[in-house]
Amino acid sequence: MTRTMSVAGSFYPASSKEIIQMIDHFNTILESHPDTWNRFNTLSGRAVIVPHAGWVYSGFTANIAFRVLSHNPPKTVVVIGPSHRIGFEGVSIADMDTYQTPLGDLPIDHELVKTLRHHFSLPCFPQAHHEHSTEVQIPFIKHYMHDIKVIELVYAYAEPAQIAPIIDYVLNLPDTAVVISTDLSHYYSLEEAKQLDSICLEAIRTENVQELHQGCEACGMIGVEAMLSVAKKRGMEAMLLDYRTSADASGDTARVVGYASALFRNSP
Repeated sequence: MTRTMSVAGSFYPASSKEIIQMIDHFNTILESHPDTWNRFNTLSGRAVIVPHAGWVYSGFTANIAFRVLSHNPPKTVVVIGPSHRIGFEGVSIADMDTYQTPLGDLPIDHELVKTLRHHFSLPCFPQAHHEHSTEVQIPFIKHYMHDIKVIELVYAYAEPAQIAPIIDYVLNLPDTAVVISTDLSHYYSLEEAKQLDSICLEAIRTENVQELHQGCEACGMIGVEAMLSVAKKRGMEAMLLDYRTSADASGDTARVVGYASALFRNSP
């Protein structure tokens, strides 16, 4: 069974050539600011927060996180994102064999899927796995990391307390990384969006779960809260990598969406 692509050609390019060209473009921009890139080039970690809009809007921000993650490449990446298509209780895991991308299929870590299903009583709702919040991350993983396996978790009506133990369990395994997918505020003016998003960014930077609830409007806040609680428990350091809004790409400052990426690493 294959987890087939559902948003290729809309959220990200449908051809491998276009994907590589787009990632190369992101990296050309990044490397044109050597002070910024030199700082990123020394980083590594096992967990990131990334956005999930169309690549034209949020791909640059996500690309930084995946390039940093590839500095110490894991063997399995667990991608966790919110459901935008269907509602269901809890967390669904993609119990399939492969994950389709324009760059070629990626194997799903079937043994770890079985372990997580058993340990956390996770169902597989096939309808949940046509989800863009997770799918837009997979071509980055395929591009940057070789001999890699993936796992896709999608949640709808869930609590952070249901997801945090899964993240903690995964981070206890060797050579396994976690990707948390979220966008920030939606459809405010640029000034309003930056004010609301600053709450989210400060909560992430300080790993302050309580601050998330002081006005942060991240659509994947459940996953973010779970990640922050695990990071704080494990003594991981949070580092903001990039923040921007859709206005940077579209020029529309009336109705913008916010995007951020962050890295969690073991404290020096």
